[in-house]
Amino acid sequence: MRDAYYSPLVVQTAVDLANTLRPIKGEDALETVQQLRDFLDDHPAAEPPSSAANQGAGPRHLTRADLAEVRALRETVREVLERANTDPVEAAALINDGLRRSRATPVLRHEDDRWWTEVTSDTDRRSAHLAATTLSALASVIATLGPARLGVCAGPTCRATFVDLSRNGSKQYCTRTCSHRASVAAYRSRRSPR
Repeated sequence: MRDAYYSPLVVQTAVDLANTLRPIKGEDALETVQQLRDFLDDHPAAEPPSSAANQGAGPRHLTRADLAEVRALRETVREVLERANTDPVEAAALINDGLRRSRATPVLRHEDDRWWTEVTSDTDRRSAHLAATTLSALASVIATLGPARLGVCAGPTCRATFVDLSRNGSKQYCTRTCSHRASVAAYRSRRSPR
């Protein structure tokens, strides 16, 4: 499905944005303008459609103000992912407020005999476009699959976020690594003499 409302790439962009902050480890991968530029380069779904047409037009000019706006967005996205399962009404309020602030606008697009909708911002600010796309993608997941599909890793030493787009919707860990660690810890706990 190429609909940006539910594109797995846009959903993953939202998760990756939230996970640039690792609160338990005390790591922040979004402290500098260069780190922001690297994040945007690694996530083409974050690029406004008008910018995609101008690829090769030179490097994006990003400022500390852009960084501050994206860091504020990260806080909102992370809060939505953390709260959706336990307080979906508050998560919806956060999404709606973020969409209003980013001046989100749905757009109908056509390419190669296909039509799809995309949510973008009516401003040229990258942070506004990133907010419009990521928050609308999370809203779509909540509306189509339910708020329980958004969550925080159950690993005791991990607070990474995830969105579960699987068929059965039983994801509890951000990665297989965290799932494996939990399995090993549970096995060792069962095997240890009491």
